Parts: sequence; C-alpha cells; structure tokens
Amino acid sequence: MEIPTDYRLDSYGYHLPQERIAQAPADRRDGSRLLVLDKVGGGLESGGFHQLADHLPPGALLVANNSRVIPARVFGSKDTGGRVEFLLLTPLPLISPAAGDQPGWHTARVEGLLRASKAPKPGSGITFSDDFRLKALEGGTFGRWQVELTWRGDLRERLEAIGHLPLPPYIQRPDTAADRERYQTTYNDAAKAGSVAAPTAGLHFTPGLRAELAARGFGWAEVTLYVGYGTFSPVRCADIREHRMHSEYIEVPHATAQAVKEAKAQGRPVVAVGTTSARSLEGMVRESGRIGEFRGETDIFITPGYDFQVVDAMITNFHLPESSLIIMIAALAGRRRVLDAYGHALAHGFRFFSYGDAMLIK
Repeated sequence: MEIPTDYRLDSYGYHLPQERIAQAPADRRDGSRLLVLDKVGGGLESGGFHQLADHLPPGALLVANNSRVIPARVFGSKDTGGRVEFLLLTPLPLISPAAGDQPGWHTARVEGLLRASKAPKPGSGITFSDDFRLKALEGGTFGRWQVELTWRGDLRERLEAIGHLPLPPYIQRPDTAADRERYQTTYNDAAKAGSVAAPTAGLHFTPGLRAELAARGFGWAEVTLYVGYGTFSPVRCADIREHRMHSEYIEVPHATAQAVKEAKAQGRPVVAVGTTSARSLEGMVRESGRIGEFRGETDIFITPGYDFQVVDAMITNFHLPESSLIIMIAALAGRRRVLDAYGHALAHGFRFFSYGDAMLIK
C-alpha cells in the first residue's frame, strides 16, 4: 500500500549547500536573522531576532528549556592502545553511582556512543585520564553501548576537566573555549546540567531581549529536557510512522504548569522556545494525561496529524532534512508550508542548523 505523502520520509528532504551550514554563531546572540511563518496563511516575513517582540502574538507565554550542556565528549585509548571517542548519553541526574573499589571512587552503568577505528570488544577497558575510565559492556545499534564508568571525585567535575562540548558533526571544526559560552543558553540552570546538545532555539536570547519581552507583557516559564540521543537520532524508516523515538527525561515544574494553565484559560498563546520545549510540554500531557507538574521520560514523536494539546507557536532553528525535528514543525505548520519557508530561507541567505538563524512559527 502506498505511503501517504506526509508520512513518507523522503517528503522531508531538501537540498542544502554545505556553505549554508553555520560553522560559528553570529557576532551577537540576538544578531541572528528571524524568518516569521504564518502557519495558517503561509505568509512570510523577515527581520532580526532582536525584533522578536514585534512578531510575537500579544500576551504570549514563552516556555524555554533551561538544561545545561555538559562537555560529554571525551577522548581516550583502549588497553590495546587504539584511540577511542566516547559521548555520554545518560543525563547526569539519572546516573546512580555506587561506591568503587577504593575510597573516593565511584562506578555506574550508563549509555553512550563509542567511536573507534576498530569497535571495542565487550569487557575491554578504555582510559581517559588517571581518574576516569570505562569498561565496554554491551554493544547496541548505531554505535550505542552500555558501559561501566569508573571515576574518582565528582563526575561533572571530571567531565568539565577533560571533556569537550559535543558540537554536532556538521560543525566541522574542533570545539573552542568560545563554544563553552556560546553553545549554552544565557538562562541555563547549572543545577540542570546533563544535556549532550544545546536547545539551540534558545541560543539567540540575551538578558536584554528577555527584559524587553517582560516589559512588553510577554510571559516566561521554563522546563527541563536533558537533550540526548532521541533528539539527534536519524529517522531511518521510509514510513515515518514506524520510527520509534529514544526516551528523554523531562521536568515540568509546578510553576510552569500553572503558567500554561493560566495562559490557556485566558486565551493567550503558548510559544515553545525550541523543539525540546515543545516535546516537554506535549510529552507532559501524553504521559500524564493533563497539564500539571511532571517528571519522567517521554518518547513522544510528533508527526503530521498530531493534535497539539499545549503548544500554539514555536521559535526554532532550521533543521536537518528528514529529521524528527523538521517532521515536528511540519506537524505544527504543515509540511508544504515548512518546505516552502525553507526554500525561501535558502534563497535569501539564511544560515542553517545549530549556530544558524531562527524561525518563528505562529
């Protein structure tokens, strides 16, 4: 039976010249460009992100993801001498350390991506530093492994000391000291450290822009989604309905749930700052059946035909072809409108992906 167009993976492809992929952020966070898409009529407007307040629906409540990216990529060597790269995928808050063999040492079973010229064998050891190593336990699909980490002291401090920010592979350069600041939102919560990718729609916000939004009557609330494998795992099914998302841990605090309820009751639109915020809000309802405080995992996959329960509008960056993220925004605005907007962005010099320009769908 023929797959309907909106459910065909190849219906979400587009040609992106390599030079349009942003390799570095704009000089100023709010100096990026903004493409505004009317999800009903399909109209397009262009401006600067610093003009966001002029384009938001009156009285809108913005909901942002306050998670903090950790330097979760580490480089080490196998006991046999081969070089290995490891990307920790398990969010720090979900790691339950046990006491190690020696005082001050800890151990925990976690999930991560292992990359080496020759795949490690189960049981083989990998050393990253004198006080941080792992044992490969069980290999999975697409480079994912269950491993046993062993470290001395505080795990986050170990990663901060030897780790690298996990810039996406399409940023074809090593991470730098500048990325430690620019690949984080200005409102990230240090207590919510654990993401392995930035909630990139939030990278454009400055304290000054947030102050302007507040002064003009826009609300602000926060959720936490620890960005993990689910966000960047490729969709590989020709029929997207067969794709299964990897679970991600989300937190919707009581104050945010109340703010959303009030906005809904008053007819004010809820604007998700990024796809991770949208997944948090919609995942909250899917997993609990209501708008309310929630902490837990969701594997929600939002595709065309989905009935949004919370999100009315979204601020987002431009996403990879055939990714779960472009499929999600197609569910909000319509596949054809989104692809037409992407075509317009390509024709008018917009920059794409994590360090690129932004889009407001309203």
